[in-house]
Formats: sequence, structure tokens, C-alpha cells
Amino acid sequence: MAFLRSTLFALLFYLGSVPIVGIGALLTLVWRPAARLTGRIWSGWFRLLATHVVGIRIVVRGEIPNRPVIVAAKHESAFETMLVLSLFDHPAVVLKAELMRIPAWGAIARRHGAIPVDREASTAAMRTMLRAAEAGIAEGRPVFIFPEGSRIPVGEQPPLKPGVAGLYKMLKRPVVPLALDTGRLWPKHGWTKYPGTVTLAFGEEIPAGLPRAEVEARIHAAINRDPTA
Repeated sequence: MAFLRSTLFALLFYLGSVPIVGIGALLTLVWRPAARLTGRIWSGWFRLLATHVVGIRIVVRGEIPNRPVIVAAKHESAFETMLVLSLFDHPAVVLKAELMRIPAWGAIARRHGAIPVDREASTAAMRTMLRAAEAGIAEGRPVFIFPEGSRIPVGEQPPLKPGVAGLYKMLKRPVVPLALDTGRLWPKHGWTKYPGTVTLAFGEEIPAGLPRAEVEARIHAAINRDPTA
């Protein structure tokens, strides 16, 4: 049954995504707010299907920080990647630079104010990322980042990538950690998604101005905690 639900989800999600993204990309050429609207509709479509087709119940614990802070999230699956645009009002999301080259979708991401990051983490790439993040903060938006860099198998706790420490130092903003358990139901590999409950738990705000080692340790511990505890 889970396999059939997953197949139906994929069919409906991609059939819906094509017109949503295609029309949205055209609208962004003449109306910039269309990027934000398109992102919310696309993410909402994902959320609707994940809930009613796959059978996933989403529980959010703590306050969703729709304010100019850095949100540092655990990354276990594609689930949270697609959920974020409907979870927040208007986040500035740090994402892989190559995603910005996807036809139509990349145009919307640029207009939305996404923050591209180069996997090579060169000095020039870091400067580009920081400028885009500063623009997001100036607009009163949260900057959303996966500090581990990529999807992590359930139970693993790798060291953080340097990007989050760079943002923390330059932006001088607090960090709100986000722990989650999406990987149990939405595996990194494999076609089948499973029904059940996923929990996303926003932790205690970490103040600005801490030494790098301390803030990284606090973020690492906070995003790796059990979100249901």
C-alpha cells in the first residue's frame, strides 16, 4: 500500500508542479511577488499530497521564527526541503548553486531571493552567499540553512559545514535550531514513502556574538536532539 501511495504521490506532484512552476516563472518576469506566491503554492501542493496521499501528519513544536534570524535545520530528506516555503512566510533559503540553473524553477528561486552556495566553498562563493543573506536579513526575512550541507542518514551526526559559522559571524543574528525526524518516513534513498507522524521542533534561540566553537557545538547538539522529546 505504501508503494502505491508513493507512486500516486509522485504522479500527482509532478503533474501539478509543471503548470505551477511554468506559469510562475512567466509571471515573475513581469511581477516579482509572483515568485513568493509560486513558492508557497508549490510547497503547499507538496504538503497537501504528503498529508492526504502518503498519509503523513506534520507536527510543529515551538514558534516558527518569521523574523530576521538564522534558522539552522537538520537535513534528513527532501521532505523538509520542499516543506520550507509553506512552513515560513518568506524565507531566504540557502541552496546549492546548481539548483539555480534548473529551467523555470531556477528563475523563480532567484526572484524569491534564494541564497546560492557553491559546494567548493571558495572565497568568492562565500562573499556571494553573504551578500544575498544580508539582503534577506535587511528585508526582515529568516535565513534558512542546512548546516550539515546535504541529506544525512537517520542517526548520523556529522560535523557542520563552515557556511553556518560564516553567516553567524557576518550577519550578527541569533540562530534558531530546528530538529526533525523526517528521514524515518521519507528516506533519502528509495521510492517508497511511509505514513505516520513527522515532528519538526524549533529549539531555544542561540544568541549572537558567541565564539565559533561554542555556537557550532550548540547548533550541532540542538539539531541532533530528539524532536519528540
